[in-house]
Amino acid sequence: MSSDALETDTRKAGTREWLGLAALALPTLLIALDQSVLYLALPHLAEELNPTGTELLWIIDIYGFMIAGFLVAMGRLGDRVGRRKLLMIGAAAVGVTSVLAAYSGSAEQLIVSRALLGIAAATLMPSTLALINNIFHDPYQRGRAIAAWAGCFMGGTALGPVIGGALLEFFWWGSAFLLGVPVMVALLIVAPVVLPEYKDRNAGPLDLPSVVLSLASILLIIHGLKELARHGVEPTPAAALVVGVAVGAVFVLRQRRLADPLLDLDLFRVGTFTAALLILLVSMIGTGGGYLFITGFLQMVERLSPLEAGLWMLPAAIASIIASQLAPIFARRYRPGSVIGVSLLIGTIGYLVLALVTPGGRPMLIAGFVIVFISVGTVGALGTNLVVGSAPPERGGSAAALSSIGGDLGTALGVAMLGSLGAAVYRGSVEVPDGTPTAAEESMESAVTVAQDLPANAAAELLSAAGTAYTNGLNVIGLACAVIAAISATIAFTILRRNRDAVVPGEASTPAGKASAATEGSLSAT
Repeated sequence: MSSDALETDTRKAGTREWLGLAALALPTLLIALDQSVLYLALPHLAEELNPTGTELLWIIDIYGFMIAGFLVAMGRLGDRVGRRKLLMIGAAAVGVTSVLAAYSGSAEQLIVSRALLGIAAATLMPSTLALINNIFHDPYQRGRAIAAWAGCFMGGTALGPVIGGALLEFFWWGSAFLLGVPVMVALLIVAPVVLPEYKDRNAGPLDLPSVVLSLASILLIIHGLKELARHGVEPTPAAALVVGVAVGAVFVLRQRRLADPLLDLDLFRVGTFTAALLILLVSMIGTGGGYLFITGFLQMVERLSPLEAGLWMLPAAIASIIASQLAPIFARRYRPGSVIGVSLLIGTIGYLVLALVTPGGRPMLIAGFVIVFISVGTVGALGTNLVVGSAPPERGGSAAALSSIGGDLGTALGVAMLGSLGAAVYRGSVEVPDGTPTAAEESMESAVTVAQDLPANAAAELLSAAGTAYTNGLNVIGLACAVIAAISATIAFTILRRNRDAVVPGEASTPAGKASAATEGSLSAT
């Protein structure tokens, strides 16, 4: 089929295409689950592996950092070797590294396993979104498919604690990682049957120095920010931040000189692309940080079991999924920028509710959480479609990778920065009883562990003081997230809303429709 024919191709998706979407939903759901399923396992990890506070944060956020660091490279690799092929390679790697993480015997080993799992997961994300863009030709169906993809990611993030809680109720903490094994086996079986192969005939070689530079820049910057938030201004983290920015500048300069760069910087000249990507990044910072403390509040302050905590979080999962599916419908009637802006204002209200939570205030916590996830589902669905659809046709693959980076890096940054902020508030406000080991002042997880070796009255007094301090941290994070959401809403109402190149899901004349078709023209399908 000629390129010209493809540019007007609006064929309706059939059974195979929708089955393909279901197959692509499997890795998307799993990656989101792996991002959040660990939250409820933290008290169990702290008890068995005895990590330090810094190690505990690295266990959580190294996964997201590795995904973000390798996404662009894996997107380019998929263009070269075949997107379905890379998807299957990644599925096998995720299965193996999930087993390694499940049976880790120390905090250091778990950090390394999570890092390898993140690299493996990075092979999946660009391929899933790019393949959706390839197999759905009708613009409205493509918008619905991307909304379903976003719904799986957002819903998986919220469902992770539910599924993880059920596993932790009956099994050890490592069982949370074994979720990936049957899912990846199923993907390896069905992918060759329902997914076509796509390969860019003109893809150039992968520039390894660019891969190293991008990864080094991301890790140094995140490490510097995390340590500055945790310990204040100190020479070592400040130096890491400066070096990370410098390495990032070298990366940018190299991309400008390469004939076939790892990251096409011209994408950022598209106003809608840049604004939507910024909103995805900034809004997910609030989600990642808030999520960490909400799950901890339910388990360590409210003293719920993992399964009970997971079930209390189920309404937020449902709200997120419903919102992501309704978002394209509203965006056909109103400007996407306006819909995103309103949803972010709704999220701001939800975060302010979290800022008012007190120990014992579980209903208020859940109400705020549900409101926040209405916003998260809407922004995830429309933001992803805007990022992918507003890119020029020949750059659709890079746009898909950057869209995933925005969400994953934002979540990881939120865990690192806001998690460190909440921990700092805890340490600054906790008043432990006299004679209590100083370890209880380090974190709520440590306080719970220390309380197990104290007499009943002393343990209750310690947990009460620690719970109050932890709730203070949650309140401060709620305020910080409200500010973040309000800033994101401002971007949506100004920069994003006034851009005429904004994509309206379901309109055949949108850049999204053109992008998908023209991109297919440069691909070989088998």
